[in-house]
Amino acid sequence: MNIKNLFDPSVKQEIINRIDTLNPQSQPQWGKMNVSQMLAHLQLPIAIAYGTHQPKGSFLLRLIGPLFKSKLWDNKPWKQGLPTDPTFITTGTTKDFEKEKATLLDLITRFSETAVVGEKHPIFGKMTKENWSKATWKHVDHHLRQFGV
Repeated sequence: MNIKNLFDPSVKQEIINRIDTLNPQSQPQWGKMNVSQMLAHLQLPIAIAYGTHQPKGSFLLRLIGPLFKSKLWDNKPWKQGLPTDPTFITTGTTKDFEKEKATLLDLITRFSETAVVGEKHPIFGKMTKENWSKATWKHVDHHLRQFGV
């Protein structure tokens, strides 16, 4: 798997194009989220990078998180069904597809080195801006593949 840098305008446009192919009837190939919940879910890690979302994480997760942080941006695809921070769980709630899509597209469009303010992830510890960019791309790509795009 070739991890891409979301700061690159062509990479950003590719992600935007993939998001634009989703519709309210898009079905997951795995997992519990519907497409609207997935779009809402993707917004939360970006909000961490922007400094507007601060999950606490469990003591254990904060303790071991830094040991696994390179997995966020390494060249291996994420496995299906990985543990999710409770503040990122969007199942069980009804989400408006158009609203969630528009919000995510706005967050992706604004994603830049100047927009990323967090140097320390609340669970994984210190991260460079390039780490944030690649981890964000990998997370978005993971869930777009979940929905076949």
